[in-house]
Amino acid sequence: MTTSGRRDGGAGIAKAGDPVTISLSTTSTRPALRVGPISVALRPTMVLIVALLAAIVLGLLCLDLAVGESRLPLGRVLDVLAGGGTKAQRFIVLESRLPRVLTALVVGFALGLSGAITQSILHNPLAAPDMLGVTSGASLGAVAALVAGGGASTGLAISVGTPLAALAGGLLTAVAIYVLAWGRSPTGTHGVTGLRLVLIGVGVNALLLAGISSLLTRASLADAQRAQLWLNGSLNSADSAHSASTAIGAAVAAVIALGSARTLAALRFGAETTRALGVRIQAQQAVLIGAAVVAASVATAAAGPVGFVALTAPQIARRLLSTPGEPLVGAALIGSILVIGADAASRTVFPVELPVGVVTAVLGGPFLLYLLVRMNRKATLS
Repeated sequence: MTTSGRRDGGAGIAKAGDPVTISLSTTSTRPALRVGPISVALRPTMVLIVALLAAIVLGLLCLDLAVGESRLPLGRVLDVLAGGGTKAQRFIVLESRLPRVLTALVVGFALGLSGAITQSILHNPLAAPDMLGVTSGASLGAVAALVAGGGASTGLAISVGTPLAALAGGLLTAVAIYVLAWGRSPTGTHGVTGLRLVLIGVGVNALLLAGISSLLTRASLADAQRAQLWLNGSLNSADSAHSASTAIGAAVAAVIALGSARTLAALRFGAETTRALGVRIQAQQAVLIGAAVVAASVATAAAGPVGFVALTAPQIARRLLSTPGEPLVGAALIGSILVIGADAASRTVFPVELPVGVVTAVLGGPFLLYLLVRMNRKATLS
């Protein structure tokens, strides 16, 4: 911004009646995409990175289809996907491996999206569904369905009852945490604050884990083994029904989250600023947290508790895309990359095939320590 006016004898003093001209100049502007009343700023670098992440997802998907007991060349896999290949190759790729890989894709997408929503709302990089107790609630529901039926927990009871019980457990846990976290904020208003929700979620998570352990100690050996395999986050029992139901839940959550993108951006500010922008904080928080819970619950119902994906994916995406908050699409794609990559690694890198949840825990544990150390340093410096 510059000012100009007539000066007296070069002394640099403007007279009282002199006109003052104010000019504004900008050094750079972002191109905008306008569709009717909607205008979106285009960021070519971000678009390029998102496209690259999507390409990595497709590449890992093909790689995961190629590895296993009977390895296939990538060219054969692409040929089968295009409608060619022999009968045996089509059976291996389309019927044996594709449902598992698609389940890994949508589970990672749902977990990454869920983590981005919760971390954006609660302003805390540790606020992920598996840290807040939502995943443990879903796990408790699934274990109860597996154990309570005893020998009857076979066939339809496992394939349908377990996912439904996991979904119900996750939703009920989220409602309980939200109700317990409701109270008076420092500003005098009633509602839910991020710190209170995180602390209560950690406590509820500990209680739910104790409940899971109690159920396992009372179960028969066969039921306990089945439940323990599921608790490790396994894709071995994945089928087309699992991938379809998870995709529907993730799609619903994505539509809600992307439709509320501006509201989500406003919620990243302080409460006073957010209210000044006309956002109903508590109502919007409840809707977005509900979407995150649905995404996390359906992912847990499909593959068990796959830990650390919802925690790490938003933070990795935020650093890659250099955004002020956790990007929804970027976090979802990173989540898919993590789960598909972990599934491929579990069948190729290790001497024996490991559950995908074990591999993500090996990768996510050090990242959690990094976040804790980084937050501790920030607190010390402040």
